[in-house]
Amino acid sequence: MTTSYLPYNQHQQMLLPHALQDWLPEGHLAYFVSDTVDSLDLSAFHARYAGGGSRNQPFNPAMMVKILVYGYATGVFLSRKLARKLYEDVALRMLAADNYPAHRTICDFRAIHLKELSDLFVQVVKMAKECGLVKLGTIGVDGTKIKANASRHKAMSYDRMQKAERELKDQIDALLARARAADAAEKNEPELDIPAEIARREDRLAVIRAARARLEDRQRQADIARGRSDDEDVPPEDSGKPKKKSRFKYKFGEPKPDAQENFTDPESRIMKRAGGGFDYAYNAQAAVDESAHIIVAAELVNSAADSGQLASVLAAVKRNVGDDAELVLADAGYRSEAMFEQLRAHPSELVVALGRIGKQEAVIDPKKRPLCAAMADKFRSATIQAAYRERKWISEPPNAWVKSVLGFRQFSMRGLAKAQAEWKLVCTALNLRRMAKMLSA
Repeated sequence: MTTSYLPYNQHQQMLLPHALQDWLPEGHLAYFVSDTVDSLDLSAFHARYAGGGSRNQPFNPAMMVKILVYGYATGVFLSRKLARKLYEDVALRMLAADNYPAHRTICDFRAIHLKELSDLFVQVVKMAKECGLVKLGTIGVDGTKIKANASRHKAMSYDRMQKAERELKDQIDALLARARAADAAEKNEPELDIPAEIARREDRLAVIRAARARLEDRQRQADIARGRSDDEDVPPEDSGKPKKKSRFKYKFGEPKPDAQENFTDPESRIMKRAGGGFDYAYNAQAAVDESAHIIVAAELVNSAADSGQLASVLAAVKRNVGDDAELVLADAGYRSEAMFEQLRAHPSELVVALGRIGKQEAVIDPKKRPLCAAMADKFRSATIQAAYRERKWISEPPNAWVKSVLGFRQFSMRGLAKAQAEWKLVCTALNLRRMAKMLSA
């Protein structure tokens, strides 16, 4: 007896075309993304195309937002890969309604609408609150380092910059002298496009000088923040007193010899990565609500330390949701006497660890750091310790989902402002995934 299979014929033509909406099962993430984007206010996107006339026919911004958000929600961040997926991925074909924007169109749309895409994060957070997924009872704040779109091999230390400047100046002077040499002397030299070589070295010299100027300016700002001034060690005129030896190792505004600047993304900073080693990266901050692990604030800075970020994150929570959380949990990276002073009148109760719970902690002088000492006293309460133990469960999973579920480990865009917008787009996509899961449960 022969085996009977279900019909299978790759060359069979459809008598009637299928509806795109029938290609995916009910409850698919693409449907949720489509319905959510349709309910958002996209007037800022449409405003850019107002008055374009009938001959100017760009792709519908709603469609472009849907494929971008769904791409980020499923781990497709590069415009070339997203353009290719429009042909291969059924969900993206359904969202695009058989439109196929080129990768350059997708890239340009994202670059042009950075602010509008960032503002979608706030709309999604407010929608989550209306759905009852954000209650602001307890939030956890945590930071994670995400690699910048910058190569470690396209960087140079301050000491190397100074040496490279001298070397390039010598090379340019030698080339200029060679260009002025007599024709007879040049007959024995190998052929060389001297003007092009001079231009190439001058361009390189300009890049190094600009990087050195940025390093020195950043160091001057850091010195001023520490209370230094340019004339602190200079005695008054006609005082007859010798100049005192500075208590600082380096002059005002002079970076350390090993201070580095990156040429591809100058606004990124060298940061330590988990597992050892260093990368040019940004410090991504996220405040997570306890109820459904919705990210209610997503900030990005180019400072590796978390200790100065808590106030700005809590301000973003109030700005995005319209209210303050009852309880805020943060790890020891956020401890800071200056930050506690800044948040002294904040309506939320702060629970910030001063070290690893259960480990022997350093003695805090209540005269020098009274607010840190008060926080240490607060942690002697069993209730506070029990509340703090929830921090890891609340704040750390979203960072893990961003890196391990979405696969977002490096920014596609360069510069702090663009990276901030991309981080909010990533958090918007993650929130939509979480909302789709929670609302369908």
